[in-house]
Amino acid sequence: MQNPTFPSDFLWGVSTSAFQIEGATSEGGRGPSIWDTFTATEGKIARGEHANVAADHYHRYPEDIALMAELGVGAYRMSVAWPRIQPEGKGAPNPEGLGFYDKLIDAVCEAGIAPAVTLYHWDTPQAIEDDGGWLSRATAERFAEYAQILGERFADRVKLWIPLNEPMVMSIFGYGIGEYAPGQVLLLDAIPTAHHQNLAHGLAVQALRAAGATTIGTANNHSPIWPADDDAQDAAEYLDALLNRLYADPMLLGSYPEQLHPHLPAGFADDLPTIAQPLDFYGINYYEPQGVAMPGPGNPLPFELRDIQGYPMTTNASPIVPHALRELLLDFHHRYREQLPPIQITENGCSFADEVAEDGGVHDPERIDFLHGHLVALREAMDAGVDVRGYFCWSLLDNFEWSKGYAPRFGLVHVDYETLRRTPKDSFHWYRKLVRHE
Repeated sequence: MQNPTFPSDFLWGVSTSAFQIEGATSEGGRGPSIWDTFTATEGKIARGEHANVAADHYHRYPEDIALMAELGVGAYRMSVAWPRIQPEGKGAPNPEGLGFYDKLIDAVCEAGIAPAVTLYHWDTPQAIEDDGGWLSRATAERFAEYAQILGERFADRVKLWIPLNEPMVMSIFGYGIGEYAPGQVLLLDAIPTAHHQNLAHGLAVQALRAAGATTIGTANNHSPIWPADDDAQDAAEYLDALLNRLYADPMLLGSYPEQLHPHLPAGFADDLPTIAQPLDFYGINYYEPQGVAMPGPGNPLPFELRDIQGYPMTTNASPIVPHALRELLLDFHHRYREQLPPIQITENGCSFADEVAEDGGVHDPERIDFLHGHLVALREAMDAGVDVRGYFCWSLLDNFEWSKGYAPRFGLVHVDYETLRRTPKDSFHWYRKLVRHE
């Protein structure tokens, strides 16, 4: 299998998030997050699982950094847990929380790996949610204060900054349909949470730059929208606005899709200049395309989701469609043109039912095929003129996969959740050879 070639300065990395791997949820002065509350609520998480230990990265980070050094990646995309820094989501920072990330970031740097820090990966402090969460404009202001704390502490060592990861997921899954924390079911009335997250992004970019941070971008989840038939074009345009343009348009164009204006909070236009801060890169998280049809009787939404048929599936029920990544990148290239900064693929990966074999290895040829296919599609998009500067594989480790618990395994490294033993999978060794040009 011939791998595509990439520029010598192409940035290879791996991604994780704090809540999914750290554990130690009651240690180091950390306050409760909405995900602690959600996982403690009966029936919310598959098999009643929780993230109190997760992959125990909080205690085992030196071992995990050693794995990254062996892998040879140039960057590690991690997230900071807001409730570790500000247990109540506001006020003076927690010294133990800052101290943990000081040690972690220093160790990453000492391994010759560039830290790429995400400020927020869905773990809102519970106290912030109690005050309104992302339905409240004040949360954006609290987030900017948090960003200032991190910028002042870590700007000297962090290479890339990402204020918020996938605000679409928080809005749609957290507030729209209730599958994720905080578990509200507001449907289209959740759209103000998207605006407040976008505003938090803009305010955080300003705060980070004022603190001396450089190379700031974002990490938005995007999907090509595929209409199920010729009659579904209006539904496809609406879903594209809701999943993609609700986040990319205000950041890159300083505007919102018109069909969503009725659902945005009053005075939203006044915030657009703040949201549209100049970015050094635009992060795209890609997993799958999304099928859509016109709504059936009784559907309160102007669209109806449809499964994508005819493709192999991951154990996370995602269709494996590498060429859709090329389609997405070319669409962004043509849609946003000179307003589009250089792109980083900030997440791309897949889950399978990986097990340790009798020979002690973890053989995951499906993941190797997935990564190879998507990198071929990425290279094709670059050859067609899309400026992509890096690729981060999701994920370094098997981890807590939100409402689905521990069953979906996304890692290049297998984690035995009983012993916490790490076992690099075959895909780890394949990615190592790719990254190291071996």
